[in-house]
Formats: sequence, structure tokens, C-alpha cells
Amino acid sequence: MKIGIAFANTMANVQPEVAVEMAQAAEAYGFDSLWTVEHIVVPVGYESPYPYNRRGRMDYGDDADIPDPFVWLAYVAARTARITLATGVTVVPLRRPAILAKQGATLQLMSGGRFVLGIGSGWLEEEFAALDVSFDDRGARTDDAIGAVRALWEQDVASYDGEFYRFENVYCRPRPPSPIPIVVGGHSLRAARRAGELGDGFFPGRVIGGELERLLDRMRRSAEAAGRDPDAIEVSLGARPDPAAIEQRFAAGADRVIVPALIGVDGLEILGRALGIA
Repeated sequence: MKIGIAFANTMANVQPEVAVEMAQAAEAYGFDSLWTVEHIVVPVGYESPYPYNRRGRMDYGDDADIPDPFVWLAYVAARTARITLATGVTVVPLRRPAILAKQGATLQLMSGGRFVLGIGSGWLEEEFAALDVSFDDRGARTDDAIGAVRALWEQDVASYDGEFYRFENVYCRPRPPSPIPIVVGGHSLRAARRAGELGDGFFPGRVIGGELERLLDRMRRSAEAAGRDPDAIEVSLGARPDPAAIEQRFAAGADRVIVPALIGVDGLEILGRALGIA
């Protein structure tokens, strides 16, 4: 039973000692992974609706500390031994593929092969504007970036000629010592198609019922159309930190269920014991 912790780098966990205590407790109590969120900047008064709650605003506040996910994960990697370390998600169009490849490969090396790259195309249009990055073509650039990153990871001397990103005969070292899974986040049909065509995993958040069935069906059909095995694509679903809710998500087709970090260290122990993973 794989249970992960979402929003791992937010709230009290922005403090180094709290982050380490939480990460070590999650590892000790049987949780399999830590998932970090990312916003480089959050513009004051943004109007883009946050897609993962009914209020349309981020749960942790517009002015909350959100540490860089790669730096935060590297810090807790040095103080843990087994737990998987994941971005959940990093906003791919806001990062150059070569920098993303370099960060991911370095973290995979330093963590002993525990890194998972969770990706998304982004929802906060005002953030893109503040960083002078095009918003309308973010989906196509995300797809292209996946190809560029994999070329840098997999080729000894890497070349890539895509729609948005191109390079020829470059070294990007270190190369990952083991393959880095790419988990596609998002609750849209485009994200489901991306997961089927390009992803090693799919994380559609906390969608439920018929909408979840529609997304999983699109993912599977897209994988088959691309000549890939849909059963090899790991599905992660969000849930409340409640044993019944978690069991429902596994019954709905999840390979991993991810709960928010707000329950604290004591809550991790209680939930781990209730689920029989501690």
C-alpha cells in the first residue's frame, strides 16, 4: 500500500528542523513518498482560479513561504534513507529543460535513486506574466520539454530538435544513475493524454466519480494509441487523511494515495497505524 504526503514543503515544513522531523516520521511510519509544490512567484490579487478547491484560492495562502522544491527535497534527502522524493508538481514551462534535467539528475544521484519528477503545465496565468513566459502555449511546451529532458538524461552526447527546444551535441552531467520516473499532474483531458503518451505516472489530484473515470479512460486510450502499456502507468490520487477515504481511492483505481501534510507528526503515526503501514 503506497501512501504519500502532499504539500510537504509548505506550512510549518518550511522550517529546516520541522521538515526533517516530518520527513523522518513519514519514513518511520510507513509512508512511501513526499510530494512538494511549486510557485516561483505569486502575484498579489491574482484572478486565475485555483483548480483544486471550491474557493479557487490556494489552501496555504497567497503570501505563504513556498521553498524551491529541488532544494527542499535535497535537504531532506540527506536526513532520510528510503522515502521517495517527488515534485508534485514542478511547473515545467517556467523552467528551461536543461536546468530541469540537471537538477533532477543531481537529486537522483545524491538521494540514491529516490527522485520522481512530477510535472504540470501550470494554472496561475499571472505567475507566467510576471516571469515573462507565454501562458497560452504552455501545454505544447510542456510536452516538448519532456522530450528534451529525457534526451539529456538518456543520451551520452545529447541532441534534440523539438518545436520549442533545440540543442546539439551537448554533455549534461551527471546523468541519472537510474531512470527518473515522470509523473504527469493535472485534472484536464490534455493532462490525461500527456500521461498516456509520455508519462510513467498520472496524478489527477482529488477528482472523483465520473470525472475520474473519464480522465483514466483518456489516459489509457492515449497510451494504447501511442503503443504503450496503460497498466504500466502508475496512478496516484489525492484523498483526505482518513482511512475510509484512502481505501475508497484505492478501490477507484489508485496505485498510490497522497494525503496532505497538515496532519503533523502525531497525525502521521496515528494514520500509519490505522492503515497498518507503520
